Amino acid sequence: MPSSRLAVTVCGIAFPTPVIAACGTFAYGVEFDGLVDWDWLGGYVVKGLSREPIAGNPPPRLYETTAGMMNSIGLQNVGVRAFVRDKLPGLARFGRPVIANVFGYAEDDYFEVIRVLNDAEGLAAYELNVSCPNTKHGGMFFSSDPAMLGPLVAESKRLARRPLIVKLSPNVAAIAPIARAAQDAGADAISLVNTYIGLAIDARTRKPRIGAGYGGVSGPAIKPLALRLVREAAQAVTIPVFGVGGIATGEDAAEYMIAGAHAVQVGTANFWDPNACARIAQELDALLAEQGVARAAELTGTLQWKDERR
Repeated sequence: MPSSRLAVTVCGIAFPTPVIAACGTFAYGVEFDGLVDWDWLGGYVVKGLSREPIAGNPPPRLYETTAGMMNSIGLQNVGVRAFVRDKLPGLARFGRPVIANVFGYAEDDYFEVIRVLNDAEGLAAYELNVSCPNTKHGGMFFSSDPAMLGPLVAESKRLARRPLIVKLSPNVAAIAPIARAAQDAGADAISLVNTYIGLAIDARTRKPRIGAGYGGVSGPAIKPLALRLVREAAQAVTIPVFGVGGIATGEDAAEYMIAGAHAVQVGTANFWDPNACARIAQELDALLAEQGVARAAELTGTLQWKDERR
């Protein structure tokens, strides 16, 4: 069992450890039964949920990159109603906070998913994926424009009966204005980063290695980039931050918390080690004991460095 020093409370949600499985890498949770030491898992974010089922992108959808991976799943999912009916009832037995990731291609899509989830039991919070193109505004991404992000978050917050976490994209010129826009619109917390947009090419066929062409880059290779954005976002807002990007060890998790995160989400590591979250939590616990840190929360925002650019 995890020690009490790992326990954190974020947005009023009690997580037994600050190590949470990230959206898109932990399916709907039930698929990992028998593969995970649930005692050490802080919680998990289920696969993104849309208004209607989505079949996803053509294969191949995954490609292993240097120190990471690229994916273009295309947000494949069973749809929010099938999730509530078929998946959610089986999650209670794990005894861990469940966060529902919500996405859409227009504002109304997000709102309808939230309405359906509001009536469901067993969820701790919603995570709004704003890295989708707004089809009503020429394909512009919600995450790239504070003026577009603000109204989406504000109405989602008005509708939501649970805490609202906004997941931000790294594919922006500056993260601070986006983070502040989410906070100003009522977000209870932010999570970052989502994947970086990338391209992999087969030199022999001269074709992309991903069926859809571009894909999202994740894994250890992006950790320094993501750490910077977490630090900048945490400095820009007063609401809690969930750090995401390339976390594979307990020290990685500690680094994100030192940069300003209140908890972390583990993604790509789950693909090569289904029990990664539990292992990372155990390693973090050992690091805290070694360093004489009484509570994991004491790490948050303790980076001993002043950014002279500010």
